[in-house]
Amino acid sequence: MRLGSYLLWAAVATATGILVLLGYFVQLDAIPPEGWLQSIFQLRLLLMRWAVLLAGVALFVGLIHLMAVHWSKVSDQARGWGYSAIFLLAFLATLILGLIFGPDSAAVLLFFNYIQMPVETTLSALLAITLALAGFRLLSRRPDLISAIFIGTAFLVLLGSGPGLIPGGSMLDSFFGGLRNWLAQVSAAGGARGILLGVALGSIMTGLRVLLAMDRPYGDE
Repeated sequence: MRLGSYLLWAAVATATGILVLLGYFVQLDAIPPEGWLQSIFQLRLLLMRWAVLLAGVALFVGLIHLMAVHWSKVSDQARGWGYSAIFLLAFLATLILGLIFGPDSAAVLLFFNYIQMPVETTLSALLAITLALAGFRLLSRRPDLISAIFIGTAFLVLLGSGPGLIPGGSMLDSFFGGLRNWLAQVSAAGGARGILLGVALGSIMTGLRVLLAMDRPYGDE
C-alpha cells in the first residue's frame, strides 16, 4: 500500500514537472488552437497559476505565523519582547496606511525614506566595518597570500569609492576610481556569475532528481 502510494505521487510529480518544463521548449503559437496538445498546454498554464496561488497562500500563512510568534513574546513578556512590540506596531501601521492610502502614498513613502532606508544604510555601514575588521584579524592570524590579496582588494575598493580620501589631487582619485570599477565590473562580476552558474546547475540537478523520483520532497522517505 505504501509502495503504491509512493509510485502514485512520484508519477504525478514527474508528469507535472515534465509538462511544465516542456512548455519552455515548445512554441505555443505553433500549436493548433484546437486539439489535445493545446489542451495539455492549457493545463500547464492552470498548474502554474495554482503554483502562484499556493505560493501566495504560503506567504500569507508565514506572515500570520510571524505575527503570532511576536505576539506570544509580547504577551509572555519574554526576553526581547520590546523589539517584538516595535515590530508589531510598525507592521500594523505600515499595513493600515498602505491599505488606506496605497503603497505609493506620501505616508508610506515617509516610513520608507525616514525609517527603512536609514536602517538599511546603518546595517550596510556595520557590515562594511565588520568585514574590514574580520579581514585584518584574518591577516593577523593567517598571514598568507590569499589574506593579503583580500585586504589589498578591499583597501583599493575603499580608496576608489570614497571621494577625497587621497590627499594631493584628482589624478590619483581617477586612477583608483577606475581600478575600483575594474575590480567591481570584471573580477567581482565574474565571480558572481560563476556562483550564479553553480547555483543554476545545482537547481537543475535537484529538479532532475525530483523529476526522476530520486528525491521525494512530496512524500515520506
